[in-house]
Amino acid sequence: MRRLIAPLTALLLLTAGCAPARTGTLGPAPAGASRTAGATPTGAGRTPATVSPTTRPSTPAAPTGVEEPSPDGTVTLQLWFTRGGKLVPARRTLPATPATSRLALTELAAGPSLAETATGMTTLVPAGTQVSRIAGGVATLVPPAGFDGDDAATVRLRRAQVVWTLTQFPTVRRVAFAANDTTPAARGDFADLLPPIVVTGPAIGDRVTSPVTVTGTADVFEATVSVRVLDAAGREVGTAFSTATCGSGCRGDYRVRVGYRLDRTGPGSIEVYEVSARDGSRINVVAVPVVLTAGG
Repeated sequence: MRRLIAPLTALLLLTAGCAPARTGTLGPAPAGASRTAGATPTGAGRTPATVSPTTRPSTPAAPTGVEEPSPDGTVTLQLWFTRGGKLVPARRTLPATPATSRLALTELAAGPSLAETATGMTTLVPAGTQVSRIAGGVATLVPPAGFDGDDAATVRLRRAQVVWTLTQFPTVRRVAFAANDTTPAARGDFADLLPPIVVTGPAIGDRVTSPVTVTGTADVFEATVSVRVLDAAGREVGTAFSTATCGSGCRGDYRVRVGYRLDRTGPGSIEVYEVSARDGSRINVVAVPVVLTAGG
C-alpha cells in the first residue's frame, strides 16, 4: 500500500502544477438599452448569486455592440472617459447614423457631460480623431496632429479610450493608430487601466426604479461586489451583494438587483464597492448619481 502512495501523490502534484491559471473577462461591450431592458439578474437582496465554475470565461468576451438603430431611430453608445488615470464608461443615446464609429469618436472628443464631469470624468481625445477604414476587424485611425505628443502615460490612456470605445462594435476588434501600424491594439492591451470596479449600468443621471439592476465588471477579493442605494441625504435605503464570475486576481462580470424604499422621487446615488478583507471598510467605491423613483 505504501508503495502506491508515493507515485499517487506525485501524480496529483503534477496534475495541479499543470492546471491552467484562471483568466477573467474584460466584459462585453454594450448591447444598447433597448436590448438589455429585460435581462435577468443573477443576484438580489442579501443573498449572493450562485456562479457555476463551468461558466467562468477563459478568454475576454467578444464585443457585442450596437450598429443598427433601435426601433425609435436611436443608437446607444458606450464612451470610455478617464478618471484618476483609469478608464470609466459613460453612455449616450443619440439619433442613429450610418457612420456610427465617427459618431462615437465625435462624442468621445466632446467629453463628459456636466454631471459626468462632476464625478471626475474627463477626456484626453482631441477633436478631429476619425477612422479612415475598417477591414478585417481592424479600424485604422486618422489621428490629428499632436495626438501622440504628450508623455507616454497620457498617450497610452488616450489610446485606451479610443480602443475601448471603438471595439464595442462587432466589426472592430483592434485599432491601428496609423496606416502602417503593424501591431493594432485590442482591449486586452489596456486591461490594467480598468479600476477594480467598473459600473456599466445604471449610467450617471439615469432615472431608476426599485429594484434597480446594477451591472459591470470587477476584480475584487473573493469576487464579492457590494451595492447600496443612498437617498439625497446620504441615507442608506437599500443594500445587496453578489459575486462576479471571477475575482481575487481576475476580472469577472457581475449583475445584482437592489431593492430600496423611498417615499418621494428625487436625487440619490448607487454605490458599488468592495469590503476590505483587512478591516471591513468600504474600498474601491464607485458612486453613480441617479434619480430614484419613489416606491419599493
